[in-house]
Amino acid sequence: MLAKNVETFIGCDSEYEDASIVLFGAPFDSTTSFRPGARFGPAAMRHESFGLETYSPYQDADLTDYNVFDSGDLELCFGSSQAALEDIEARAAQILADGKFPLLLGGEHLVTLGSVRAVLKQHPDLHIIHFDAHADLRQDYLGAELSHACVLRRCHDLIGDGRIHQFCIRSGDREEFRFAAQHTDLHPFGFDGLKETVEKLKAENIPVYFTIDLDCLDPSTFPGTGTPEAGGVSFVQLLEAIRTVASARVVAADVNELAPMLDASGVSTAMACKVLRELLLALLKS
Repeated sequence: MLAKNVETFIGCDSEYEDASIVLFGAPFDSTTSFRPGARFGPAAMRHESFGLETYSPYQDADLTDYNVFDSGDLELCFGSSQAALEDIEARAAQILADGKFPLLLGGEHLVTLGSVRAVLKQHPDLHIIHFDAHADLRQDYLGAELSHACVLRRCHDLIGDGRIHQFCIRSGDREEFRFAAQHTDLHPFGFDGLKETVEKLKAENIPVYFTIDLDCLDPSTFPGTGTPEAGGVSFVQLLEAIRTVASARVVAADVNELAPMLDASGVSTAMACKVLRELLLALLKS
C-alpha cells in the first residue's frame, strides 16, 4: 500500500485503492550532459500546479471527476544510475501489480528505462511512442551506456526493431539517424504520421508506452529544459498529439526533462503542469 504524498498535483488526491492512475516522481538528473536541474521538475510541477484549474476547456473534463493518486517522489541514489533505475522499475512494477496505470514524472529522460523494464514484463509485445527533440539513440555517451542520450537505444535493446515510434526529433549525431533508419520508426520535426501510426496500433490492440520529453516543445515557449533545441512544436500541437496517442491502448506513460530553475519566469513549469493535466485527462477519458 502506498501512502499519499503531502503535496499532490492538483486534483490528484484520491486514495490509492480508488485510483486508476498513480503518479510517481523520479527526481534524477545525474547523467544530464548540458544543463542540470531536471531532478527538481516533479516537485515543481506539484507545487505550481495550484496555479491551474482542474477543469480543461480543451477536453471539457475535470480531474475531480476521476480518481488519481500521487505517491510523491522516490528517494533515488544520485551516484548510481543502475540503482536509481532499479528503484523506478520496482515502483512501476508495484503499481502495475495492483492493476493501476503508472505515470512517471522525471527527472531526466533516462528514468524512462526503469519504467519500461517493468511494463515490458507485463506486456512483452509493447511498443513505445516517443516525443522528443533528440533521438536518444547513442550506443554510449562519453563511455556511459546508461545516459539520457542513450535511453531509447537501451529500450531498443529490450524490445527490438520497429517497435519504437519517434516524433518531433530534430537533433542527434549522424549515427543515431542512420540507426533509426534501420531500426526505429522515426518521424523528424513534428507529428506527421502520428495518426496513421496510432490507428495501426489500435487495430492490432498493441500495448503502448508513451514517453514525452518536454523539449519536443519549441524553446521559445519552453526554455526551462536541459538541452533546448530550436524548431519544436507548440503547446496546441502537442495537446492534439497527446489526445491522438491517448486513444490507443496506452498502458503506462511519463513526462520528463523540466528543469524549473532554467526559466525564472515560471512559464516552463506552468506549461509542464498543463501538459500533465491534459495528458491525465486524455488518458482518463479514454
